[in-house]
Amino acid sequence: MKYLIIVLVILTLGSIAAGFIFETEYSQKMIGFGTVGLFLVVFPLFTYHRWKDRNFKDYMLTKENLDKMREKEKRKF
Repeated sequence: MKYLIIVLVILTLGSIAAGFIFETEYSQKMIGFGTVGLFLVVFPLFTYHRWKDRNFKDYMLTKENLDKMREKEKRKF
């Protein structure tokens, strides 16, 4: 998954750069497809890859987590 994301980032950024560098009749489309690919394909894949093994309850403000945070602050002083 990591290598797929890296390849897709390189391809989308390359498409955007090629659209700016080469003045062809479809350079605007290259920029647009690169941008769409980056935001609708690469970013969701990256987010899924980074968060797939995490427990979401650790990041929610529940009563137990608030109590843990308060105890941690009390131990500092």
